[in-house]
Amino acid sequence: MTTAPERTDLYPTRGAREVLTPRKDPVVWSPPGAAGPIGTADLAGFERDGFLTVDELLTDDEVAVYRAELERLVADPAVRADERSIVEPRSQDVRSVFEVHRISEVFAALVRDERVVGRARQILGSEVYVHQSRINVKPGFGASGFYWHSDFETWHAEDGLPNMRTVSVSIALTENRDTNGGLMIMPGSHRTFLGCAGATPKDNYKKSLQMQDAGTPSDEALTGLAGEHGIRLFTGRAGSATWFDCNCMHGSGDNITPYPRSNVFIVFNSVENTAEEPFSAPVRRPEFIGARDFTPVT
Repeated sequence: MTTAPERTDLYPTRGAREVLTPRKDPVVWSPPGAAGPIGTADLAGFERDGFLTVDELLTDDEVAVYRAELERLVADPAVRADERSIVEPRSQDVRSVFEVHRISEVFAALVRDERVVGRARQILGSEVYVHQSRINVKPGFGASGFYWHSDFETWHAEDGLPNMRTVSVSIALTENRDTNGGLMIMPGSHRTFLGCAGATPKDNYKKSLQMQDAGTPSDEALTGLAGEHGIRLFTGRAGSATWFDCNCMHGSGDNITPYPRSNVFIVFNSVENTAEEPFSAPVRRPEFIGARDFTPVT
């Protein structure tokens, strides 16, 4: 009888107490001078801050196409009834639709767009696949925010991503104002991993996609990180985009304004960093949340 070799967990989390671990992985994985759409100064900024903004990734005409597709999906009763759709607990409005690149050829084409996937390849230094995709809808007058968290903490604990070799892009399909629940990031927080306290319940994803609980940092830890790094709020026209490292501490507030906020969110993971068994959860999350198809984007 043979036993599987014991894994090394570089980033322990979901234990008895919070643990701060210095980052053990590169931020930019491609070698200096590697070809790609990101300029040297912007790549250095991503290395330093953990994020990169592009003011005009999509044209107004392209935004109109993607926004119409978002509205079509959200209004489709079959999509709403699908387990990949998440609804607001209070209003029962659709909040997110996952695996949107498989549901919609329109969004599948966006994933393959070199302006999008090319930046991911350059940051991660390899071919990439989609670990997760979704559209997020924040209608006015009370749409809930997303509490402070590191995506990697969840993807490591519950999806089994071993290393920080994953990057997300949030592409605005409506104007991101300073008042309608925009994305907030703590610049530089990606260099420290905050392992959260508390065990992961079985099927935690069913609750966490509506309201985060397991994997939530303490007030004391967040106060310390904010004091060290500050907080950046992202605003911009529809068609702007923000790439950010998987370990950035980030969140967003409720949208109590009349102005909706919608975006498409794509997570690219290196094909050299494929998901294993969860590091700190009893079972895998469903594949529409954490992919097990590692086919590179082409």
